[in-house]
Amino acid sequence: MSRAARELGLKRREFELAVHLGCVRTVPDEGGGGRRVGRDEIDRLRHDRRFPETLRERVRAVGTAEGAKLMDVAPTRFTRLARLGLVTPVNFYLNRYRAVVWLYLADELRQFAAAKETVPLLTGRTPPRLRDQLEAGLDLRPRNWRGRQLGFLLRPTDDPWARAAVVASFLEPSQVADIVKDPYERAHLNRFWPQRPAHGVPGSPAARLAERIMTADDPDEIGWLRADLTKTLAEARDHQAAPRPRSEQAPPCYQGLEPENAVAAPPQQESRLKTSAQPEGEQPGTRERHEAPERTRGLLSRLRARKTRPARDRRRAARV
Repeated sequence: MSRAARELGLKRREFELAVHLGCVRTVPDEGGGGRRVGRDEIDRLRHDRRFPETLRERVRAVGTAEGAKLMDVAPTRFTRLARLGLVTPVNFYLNRYRAVVWLYLADELRQFAAAKETVPLLTGRTPPRLRDQLEAGLDLRPRNWRGRQLGFLLRPTDDPWARAAVVASFLEPSQVADIVKDPYERAHLNRFWPQRPAHGVPGSPAARLAERIMTADDPDEIGWLRADLTKTLAEARDHQAAPRPRSEQAPPCYQGLEPENAVAAPPQQESRLKTSAQPEGEQPGTRERHEAPERTRGLLSRLRARKTRPARDRRRAARV
């Protein structure tokens, strides 16, 4: 991926956005390393007469000020349109003041401004119904970004367990545990957990703020994600069961089996059982208590012999 981004003249964030938007097609890596870009795809993009300007313009993301200039509106009106969900952000980052900076596709903003049905929203007064929603604190930017990001992550995913992990990644851990009650299934989901973009040091205020943005908090959104996770999880179970330890895969040993039907113990286990068996009428641990003093006396005699041996050798050498 990094080599493909260099050959296409794109920055890391631009290249990731180009892959999510389908501008750069990827294929599964045969070596199991995720996804990669084929040489034929790079050649196809580089043969464009306006390369790399065409590709860069398709993935160009702008902030509020530049987006307002593209739509020829005031920044305050642009922010109201974004909060109402009429324009959807494609990415975000946190500045040095830990303020959220939303980014929008420049191509989509130009299309929104050129549409005839959106002219009243750009020039006239905001309808009273929309004004009431804004005064109530409506802000659909985080939710719309999550919905768009969910589509980006699901598009190249074919494995049912990986799709379930993508849906679960937008829910709180308690919500996931409430639906996926089996710990082995939760562990299997973690294997396919999508990697989230890092925003600051883990555990820092910036990272916690980004985590809140990436996690669903609207009741309607949570209900929709829970229903989608339940459906996707059922498909994953039908496709392939989550791996479990061998002890749980073995058939259970039922009580009341006849001796000829009982499963014989392994040879090692039989030897341990024979050595640990006690003679009839002897209390468990009696033999160990009787043998312990003898072992202790033998150990002490060997230690004394080691200490007296050097002195004995010196006396013999002096006599010689």
